[in-house]
Amino acid sequence: MSTVVHTPRERVWRALIEPSEVIRWDERILALAEPAPDYPSPEHAARWRYRLGSVAVDLLDRPVEVLARQRLRHLMSIGSFEFEETYTLADDGAGEHTRLSLRFSSSVNSIPVVGGALDRFDVRRLGSEIVDGNLRAIVKWCENHP
Repeated sequence: MSTVVHTPRERVWRALIEPSEVIRWDERILALAEPAPDYPSPEHAARWRYRLGSVAVDLLDRPVEVLARQRLRHLMSIGSFEFEETYTLADDGAGEHTRLSLRFSSSVNSIPVVGGALDRFDVRRLGSEIVDGNLRAIVKWCENHP
């Protein structure tokens, strides 16, 4: 999925890499539980407190590709659920707007949960909700906090 953010690419990049901003635009992130030096750095993982539904869990965030103002790829895990997020940024027009894309990938077909499992359709729905929610939140945050 992708969207246009009506701010320059530098502003959008800052929203993705500054932990103090990530906590403010992503309503599911509660706190940075274990800071990573030089976040986002492929050498260090960060641990966030994350709200999954009504439950607070740990989200392990391992950046694997960081191309400043172009691409940020993370391997994320919440317990045994692992997924990958890839943000891609590009100028849209004269550099005043940013085309922001987010790709979500999970290789699992089901996630064990207490009392059962989420099947592949639930995993797909969860991924779509994460992507849609993140893109909307980043647009709102960047456009309201230039």
